[in-house]
Amino acid sequence: MDVHVTLTGRGDLAAQIYRQLLDAVLDGRLRPGERLPPSRELAVSLAVSRNTVAAAYDRLTAEGFLVGRVGAGTFVGEHPVSRARSAPGGHGVLPRAQWRELPERAEPWRPRFDFRVGVPDVELFPWQSWRRLVAGALRWSAVRSADYADPAGSPELRAAIARHIGLSRSVRAGADDVVVTAGAQQALDLVSRVLVDPGDVVAVEEPGYGPARALFAAHGAKVVGVPVDAEGLDVSRLPARARLVYTTPSHQFPLGMAMSAARRAALLEWATRAGAVVVEDDYDSEFRFSDRPLQPLQSLDRQGRVVYVGTFSKTLLPLLRLGFLVAPATLRPALTAARQLTDWHSELAGQAALARFIDEGLLARHVRRAGREYGRRHALIAATVERDFAKARLIPSAAGLHVCLDSDVPMEGFARRARERGVGVNTIEGLCPDTGGRTGFALGFGAVRFDDIDEGLAVLRGCLEDE
Repeated sequence: MDVHVTLTGRGDLAAQIYRQLLDAVLDGRLRPGERLPPSRELAVSLAVSRNTVAAAYDRLTAEGFLVGRVGAGTFVGEHPVSRARSAPGGHGVLPRAQWRELPERAEPWRPRFDFRVGVPDVELFPWQSWRRLVAGALRWSAVRSADYADPAGSPELRAAIARHIGLSRSVRAGADDVVVTAGAQQALDLVSRVLVDPGDVVAVEEPGYGPARALFAAHGAKVVGVPVDAEGLDVSRLPARARLVYTTPSHQFPLGMAMSAARRAALLEWATRAGAVVVEDDYDSEFRFSDRPLQPLQSLDRQGRVVYVGTFSKTLLPLLRLGFLVAPATLRPALTAARQLTDWHSELAGQAALARFIDEGLLARHVRRAGREYGRRHALIAATVERDFAKARLIPSAAGLHVCLDSDVPMEGFARRARERGVGVNTIEGLCPDTGGRTGFALGFGAVRFDDIDEGLAVLRGCLEDE
């Protein structure tokens, strides 16, 4: 292992080496059992005598921090005293206020019964087909090019996405209208960079998608919540000064209703009058279990006011980090430039594999197969809740990977009991910074096995009834 040591001046060089190696051991940069460079090799790299390095090694060995093994070398001891790496003195550098207020990311957890929102079933993913396509992509000369690629995404993937959403969602788009992103969240970030100035008013649904709200606020926007009802976003409550409106009309997050046709028309009329942009997040709409899907806002828009955002994180897997946006021609150059300035482009082999995955019909086949399985889980959960849950009421939903329930039970205690009993579940308060007065919880059915649903729901029912 290479060890970085910096020597200054002509003082006690052995002491300097000793101190820096000791710090590396105590900080955990050199871990128990790791082999240090031979004293002769380190002496050459530091331009000092071998005796100087040997003196530092001998002192550390005598103190128990290093162990010499005949014929093998010098190693870090198995049980050295450790310490936390200290922060620099003083107050340090602080981020802007909105970044200091964000909640810390929760520790990874694998519950026995996983009803958490936004988690697809990895066992349904067609791993064999995906491996074949990725392996093929890595053999293609285009992927091995030394040049940076188009920030908007590969032409093949953009064309494939345009065809896919045109057929499956009636989105009006050609390849040139599509910008490939690292998921929906990056699409929202690009839109914010291009459209939102600090102090601009951004309207979001309340309750609504928390990560989007936090992202707009991080860009300095004044975020205003707008109530939703059985028809979706209440357009009559939109703030007059809103520069941008973020909505999930196909499957409102988290409640699940679809925006009515009348509300869709009213929202587009309002955007035209106000000179505002509508960001349509097609959240979780790929999997439908009843009702016909309504036309997307994007396909109804005739004034170039809608940016359509989608992702493959729920359809396929979050780890692929592939999504897209469809934007009016007036915004595309700026969005592409913003993508180039942030991270340039998505990984090329994944883009190539996804393009073929779509073109070979594998995505459509996967959506049909997974949709049937998710439909079984959705039906079982809905029937069980309606029959057995006296303290929770199901909110009707015809699409997505979760359902929401209203409940008057205090959610903090309910969530704590569920976690203690091995059930992963999201409260509405936990999903949304502002709930609009709603209290309740969501039941995701992407990650929970069908055979575990009855037992998991029985545990949750006990958590509600224990209040």
